[in-house]
Amino acid sequence: MVSRAELGNSDSEKTGAIPNMGFQHDGILGSPLNPRASPFQPTRELPRDSGRRRQRADYPEERNPKNCYDRSGKTLPQGWLDCPAFGQCVGEYIIPSKVPLDETYNDCIGKTDKRYSWRQVIGKNRDLLREIGLVIDLTNSNRYYNPFVDLRNNGIKHVKIACKGRDSVPDNESVNTFVYEAMQFRFQFSEKFMVVHCTHGHNRTGFMIVHYLMRSQLVYSVTEALQIFASARPPGIYKEDYIQALYTFYHETRPDYVVCPSTPDWKRDSGDDDDGVVIAPLLLQEEDNVQNGLLSNDDVLGDVVPFEQQDRMRYDCYRMLKLNPQEKGYSRFPGSHPVSLNRENLQLLRQKYYYTTWKADGTRYMMLITCDGCYLIDRNFCFRRIQMRFPSKQTNEAGTKDPHYWTLLDGEMVIDTQPDTFKQERRYLIYDMMATNQMPIEGPFGQRWKMVEKEVIEPRNIERHYIHKSSNPCYRYDLEPFRVRRKDFWLLSTVTKLLKEFIPKLPHEADGLIFQGWNDEYVTRTDESLLKWKFPEMNSVDFRFKVLDEKRQLLFLNERGREKLMEGSQVVFRDGSDPLLYSGKVIECSWDFEEEVWVYMRVRVDKNTPNEINTYRKVMRSIKDNITEDVLLGELHEIVRLPMYVEGIRNDTKASAVRRK
Repeated sequence: MVSRAELGNSDSEKTGAIPNMGFQHDGILGSPLNPRASPFQPTRELPRDSGRRRQRADYPEERNPKNCYDRSGKTLPQGWLDCPAFGQCVGEYIIPSKVPLDETYNDCIGKTDKRYSWRQVIGKNRDLLREIGLVIDLTNSNRYYNPFVDLRNNGIKHVKIACKGRDSVPDNESVNTFVYEAMQFRFQFSEKFMVVHCTHGHNRTGFMIVHYLMRSQLVYSVTEALQIFASARPPGIYKEDYIQALYTFYHETRPDYVVCPSTPDWKRDSGDDDDGVVIAPLLLQEEDNVQNGLLSNDDVLGDVVPFEQQDRMRYDCYRMLKLNPQEKGYSRFPGSHPVSLNRENLQLLRQKYYYTTWKADGTRYMMLITCDGCYLIDRNFCFRRIQMRFPSKQTNEAGTKDPHYWTLLDGEMVIDTQPDTFKQERRYLIYDMMATNQMPIEGPFGQRWKMVEKEVIEPRNIERHYIHKSSNPCYRYDLEPFRVRRKDFWLLSTVTKLLKEFIPKLPHEADGLIFQGWNDEYVTRTDESLLKWKFPEMNSVDFRFKVLDEKRQLLFLNERGREKLMEGSQVVFRDGSDPLLYSGKVIECSWDFEEEVWVYMRVRVDKNTPNEINTYRKVMRSIKDNITEDVLLGELHEIVRLPMYVEGIRNDTKASAVRRK
């Protein structure tokens, strides 16, 4: 059996200080931006068929700019008059600022030296030889200025990310939008400056800038990022819940010496920090599907990313997998899919050298690791960001590390349940690696599988060990949303033990076996050489189910991008549930030989489309061939005695013994 490396698949979660990761940073304001820190450099035009485009309706001010600008009720924001106008540059080009007010507020302001409009902002920065190219507006109001008159007519891009300032911190989706816009701007206009403002330019503004510093690898910790912003815009973030939310989000331990600053004098008598107007947020936060504290494979993990960012990541995933991003169906999930084992393709096991593993009944995800974060990619080819650390392997004697720069993995998410305590825990099982640092990995599966250990698993465990031994622990791996390990593969000679002993003891569900060619390259989409065998009662097909009336219940599959009605097919709901509840949904069904009907198993919330007609035919052939466990073990008993396997098993067993010494 191929064993794990001692460090590689350790599941222990320990805490400690973060080692020097080798990022370029001088610890003061104006640190140079690492040119590799963002994966969003726009190097090409996106294809036309690139998913949902930004709609004008998504941005209210673009539907009708006259209606967007609110001229009613001109009163100064509380505390605005004595609040300092702006701070020093952060990261060389980000200017934190309070909201500039247009000339309609002049009567409220009174003294000329207190006025602060976009005319003053642009003029003062021009005197400092700084050209403003982008303004990100975080206020929860449209009444302070007209971006079309004050900014866009001057060639300055305006991005509105409405964030409430009272009783809540900016949501994760808004943060993702901010970081994406800031990184895009930096790469497109490296010589220009960006102004970020909320009402007073401290809490919401500081919160977003700290996120940007963390994700652009300009700092090592939240503490350092908070100090940088506080130096640029004293006293920094002065809301306790904002500071704590940053430590919680990045899974860091807050040092005792980090104390929330006192509220500035100009703000103490002005009430809470809000804009007095409630408008719909730019993006809607999806609800988590966790109910009653129980984890489910149907739970939605991670945070939504901007549409343009998703389009670019789709494009680059296609490029790394050597697919044509310009082809029709550019938004299709590119991951490799196995085919059902039947008596014909069973003969492939006699022709090529195979390994095997269990088929987990979890949720399929590819994973993209970039410098700014980690992204789960579901079967609908949608990306959601999760906050986790993936340090790269040690690159020199000093122990410094470079961050992963577009590493693409394949795997599945399972939910482990401890049999004694019933405690649940998510775990991502990585079984393939297709690219590292934007470079496709060309080579046999065995080589790619070993790279998962060296490039992904071991660096995490080494850093975890370092943190545990540190006298000043900071990052907490145990707070990450799930654990990560490489999935084990075994020699075919171990299948009996795998079925009889290993699978029954698994802490998560399994419904069969996977047979992987050890020397096969990664094949996108359907891989005719990648075989799956399921326990006969678990063989299933995913249909689109529709209820037309009391007498008509229809099942559909996909054929060349269109739904195909499966005439004469019937489904029964033996759990007594109402079929109307499932109309329009993709449902997984197993086949009942005796009654010759499909039996409802579950809703596939992770899929928007049913199986292809060709997949259905292969599953039906597998069902009819009826390769039972006894039949499979009998075939494998003969296969492992072939000279190819005798020699391979001998060599692999020796190599495994050497690694254990």
